[in-house]
Amino acid sequence: MPLLAALSLALAAAVSLGLARFSYALLLPPMRADLGWSYFTGGAMNTANAAGYLAGALLAPWALARFDARRVLLGGGFAAALLLALHAFTRLDGALYALRGLTGLASAASFIAGGLLAARLASKVGARSGLVLGLYYGGTGLGIVASALGVPWVLQGVTGSASGPGAAPVAWPQAWGLLAALAAAASVATLLGTRGLAAPPPARGPRERAPWRPFAFALAGYLGFGLGYIGYMTFIITLLREQGLPPAWVTAFYVLLGCGVVASSWLWSGLLQRHRDGRPLALLNGLLAVATLLPVLSSSLPAVMISGALFGSVFLSVVASTTALVRHNLPPSAWPAGIAAFTIVFAAGQIVGPSLVGVIADGAGGLAKGFWISAALLAAGAVVALGQRSLSVSRS
Repeated sequence: MPLLAALSLALAAAVSLGLARFSYALLLPPMRADLGWSYFTGGAMNTANAAGYLAGALLAPWALARFDARRVLLGGGFAAALLLALHAFTRLDGALYALRGLTGLASAASFIAGGLLAARLASKVGARSGLVLGLYYGGTGLGIVASALGVPWVLQGVTGSASGPGAAPVAWPQAWGLLAALAAAASVATLLGTRGLAAPPPARGPRERAPWRPFAFALAGYLGFGLGYIGYMTFIITLLREQGLPPAWVTAFYVLLGCGVVASSWLWSGLLQRHRDGRPLALLNGLLAVATLLPVLSSSLPAVMISGALFGSVFLSVVASTTALVRHNLPPSAWPAGIAAFTIVFAAGQIVGPSLVGVIADGAGGLAKGFWISAALLAAGAVVALGQRSLSVSRS
């Protein structure tokens, strides 16, 4: 039962981040070509998504204090599926901004509730707790792989050539429809697979405050992560296409990145279980900075593929590291507030990151300069996170 529940929760993560957010990197080039967007506009769409995510993170403690976390998880997942479907029916920037924002809100509700359920499940399995958390966050990779295979398939099927002139303007709405169908199917599977899992609202009592001061260094390091990683995940496909990487290799790159996310649960679970301080966050941020620079330093196929594999195998484990930090250092009653605090910081970084990279990319230096800025922010986050110490009393 714990394994089935963990895998079902992983499908929820596949929806909330893999399909609802990171699939956008694949759709940005065709939408930009069709709708005449600048890099800033393309990045601002992810800023709108992150703003919605921040709103959802701010509302999550209120929702989890009133509803079972499983209800919040499923409500967010099915809402995200509906909103993805609506993306296919408009070409207006304002409507797309609104849809990206609402999708972010639904994703945050689902992802935070899923993180709470995963933390509760992890507390029941002892030494395998790191693996349970890794499986949940690694589930995002399933959504990335599904997007990487499905979106090009739709583009090619509708137009007859995924890379030919005029392909993008015709096909991108159908790709959103496919993502919506995948999200709905995954949410049904989560509904069926988590029937024995629950996290009811806590009994009325003193409300736990978000632990901002005790986790100041980790929160600052996590802000660097939010600012830096999202530029890569927004614009990497656009960069590779501009560098002339063939479409088949672009697809292979994103599939490899998604597989790296799935594998990360095995790669880093021991690290997350052993350490109760900021060292995991620092190490993972540093590796992401290296991965972000690789495709800028060299457009060769080996460098690009190493970048995708490294980035994929690390970036969601950064998120898992903060949940592990909360679980190690706070009592269960404070977990919702702790997870929400990190999610708020995460979302705040994501609001700034895509538009920042977009503005830089519209100027001299193009996307390459934006990637240098992203790498610098990740490196700064790594340095700051080293200052985080474990709290005096272990709670895991």
